[in-house]
Amino acid sequence: MGFLDRMSTVVQAKMEKFVGRMEDPRETLDLSYEKQLKLLQDVKRGVAEVTTSKKRMEMQKAKLQMNLDKLDSQARDALQAGREDLAKKALENKAALQGQAEHLDRQIADLTEQQQKLVAAESRLATKVESFRTRKESIKAQYSAAEAQVRITESVTGISEEMADVGMAVQKAEEKTENMKARSAALDDLLESGTLTDYTGGDELGREIAQAKAKSSVDDELARMKAEMNIEIKELK
Repeated sequence: MGFLDRMSTVVQAKMEKFVGRMEDPRETLDLSYEKQLKLLQDVKRGVAEVTTSKKRMEMQKAKLQMNLDKLDSQARDALQAGREDLAKKALENKAALQGQAEHLDRQIADLTEQQQKLVAAESRLATKVESFRTRKESIKAQYSAAEAQVRITESVTGISEEMADVGMAVQKAEEKTENMKARSAALDDLLESGTLTDYTGGDELGREIAQAKAKSSVDDELARMKAEMNIEIKELK
């Protein structure tokens, strides 16, 4: 893989990763869950408001009932005192309040029905929200696991490609090293056989010095090749 091809692959992978983050389904699921929670809170608030209104009317009805009972008692007391006119007046007031009481009863009954419907709706919605939350977390966990697997696979694939390039570089370096060893050995054989001129004088000390120089030359060449290999490996990375 050439440098430009590798750069193109890296850029493409970066773009796909960026787009993937923009369309992260986990964020979409969390947003949907938050909206459902808000809707559930609205229903709960509606239940509380209806319950409060119903309680207020029940208190009004209780107070009105006390007045009705009081008027009824006053009418009885007036009759016992021989004041039929006062008894009639008390009963007339009672009749007027009785109409208000019946109106409050109807309103309380309507609020009770609304309250029951809202409570039932709240219960159903709460069950759905909890079910969605459980499913959401399951999907998010599966997505995270799949994402991690993809990341690992991509990393392993990238390492494999890099190791393949490194392997080729090492193979070339080994071949060069073997060739250099063979050349050095051949030169030593030629010196020992006298095919090449021995400028050291031909004595044993001269040959040892020549061999030492040849070995030093080989060591220097080997060091140079190792340095080249390190540079090639760094460039591949």
